Amino acid sequence: MPRLPGPKSTSRIGFGTWRMGGLRSADSVHDAEETRAIGFALDHGINVLDTAEMYGAGHAEELVARALAGRDRESIYVITKVLPEHLDRDAVARSARASLRRLGLTYADLYLIHWPPERTEMIREGIRAMEDLVREGLVRAIGVSNFGVREMEEAMAAASRTEISANQVKYSLRHREPEREVIPFCEDHHIAVIAHTPLDRGGVADLPAVREVAERTGHTPVQVALNYLVPRTVPIPKATRIDHLEELLGSLGWELSAADRERLRSEGPPAR
Repeated sequence: MPRLPGPKSTSRIGFGTWRMGGLRSADSVHDAEETRAIGFALDHGINVLDTAEMYGAGHAEELVARALAGRDRESIYVITKVLPEHLDRDAVARSARASLRRLGLTYADLYLIHWPPERTEMIREGIRAMEDLVREGLVRAIGVSNFGVREMEEAMAAASRTEISANQVKYSLRHREPEREVIPFCEDHHIAVIAHTPLDRGGVADLPAVREVAERTGHTPVQVALNYLVPRTVPIPKATRIDHLEELLGSLGWELSAADRERLRSEGPPAR
């Protein structure tokens, strides 16, 4: 089972906050509903929260702060991300501190570079700046997001005082490309894989194999699609409706058979 870096015990799925609090600008219209959804996830055993400075121009981080109010910080695992245009040493420090202020936290459990920068040398500068954050206690582990193998090798080569401990990638039954190189590379180097967009915005439910396996196992297509990802990754689906959150929770506590996993692999790009 994949394990996120650090000493905390973490849930097998996390909760993503992309499109919460707005897109590239803040939008507070759905604040109450979205804060309630995050709180519901925490109340029902999901203790991994994923956010980013980009989401709603930081407003998603503020929603996470509201949901965390009054809770035991040490039982919750918080991931946030820095934009690639903020990877010079001073900008990384400013971004991290701004994220922590919005989150109302003294540290983040995991801090990721959100996307590979256009210039390779910025990976090196960003990683070294993030290592400073680890030394200062502002973040406990660092990693990357949406990196391919070549970019990961650059990041690993730049790290001299800590390790690149996670890569968050787009991965679902409709986008199985990470199974070819990225996931095997991460597994070989003991790097946790976090799966974003794991339900492809609901698109996985349209796959015939998913519907077939769901009918045979008595689970919903969403639950089947998430259960497929869990053995090798930590998926971070997002939902705001309580019934949808309850459905996500139903992806846990059981395992697909080898035959059903093979049936699901029969669609999409070839696995390793």
